[in-house]
Amino acid sequence: MRKNSKTAGVIIIGNEILSGRTQDLNVSYIGKNLEELGIILAEVIVIPDIEATIIEKVKTYSENYDYVFTTGGIGPTHDDITSESIAKAFDVKLLRDPVAVKCMERHYDPGTLTEARLKMADIPEGASLIDNPVSGAPAFQIKNVFVLAGVPEIMQAMFDALIERLVGGPPILTASVCTNLTESKLAEGMTKIQNECEEVSIGSYPYFKRGKLGVNVVLRSTDKVLLLQQTQLIETLINDLEGKVIEVSQHLNV
Repeated sequence: MRKNSKTAGVIIIGNEILSGRTQDLNVSYIGKNLEELGIILAEVIVIPDIEATIIEKVKTYSENYDYVFTTGGIGPTHDDITSESIAKAFDVKLLRDPVAVKCMERHYDPGTLTEARLKMADIPEGASLIDNPVSGAPAFQIKNVFVLAGVPEIMQAMFDALIERLVGGPPILTASVCTNLTESKLAEGMTKIQNECEEVSIGSYPYFKRGKLGVNVVLRSTDKVLLLQQTQLIETLINDLEGKVIEVSQHLNV
């Protein structure tokens, strides 16, 4: 990818994800939407509900990427420590936000807004709120870090509410070549093609359909000319290896 591309990282916070009791459904939604904006999702990590770990990872990601998204740990229970940990990561106070309280008052019936629920209105000082039309309690942004819920339906609504804050880079274009060859046959030649042009990323994804093996080679770049050149080289490689190019597809939304 080009050097001026915007990058992002996702930090998934939650012991329930690590234990396997809950399956993450948020990364694919974030990744697809970022790609449409020309923002490269460069790294994803799953970490436990441990304050020191959250602080360290948030600080590192914030320094390394243009945008950081955290999911999980902003609910009303005792183990929801993400907001407090992020406040400590940026050395600011965690305060009861009056606007966040009003948002929750509009959502909850009178008398049901308990102190445990009001905990979700505790926001790091200086952060800006992100609307939550699903369950009332807002998410927030502090610097380049967007702190979102872990529940997929709520996370998606929050992400949709913040998307206008993101400044994208050049559109990410893709092409794919489907072949009946296996990865082992393609590996050497494909590595050479990749090493000679790092501006185009190349990935291989094996498949097994109707009793037959094959590979989908996916190419991604912000440079249309280079992408088409590298796609042609992959096709040539397949032909030289006496394989079959089953299908070539391109998504050049420029």
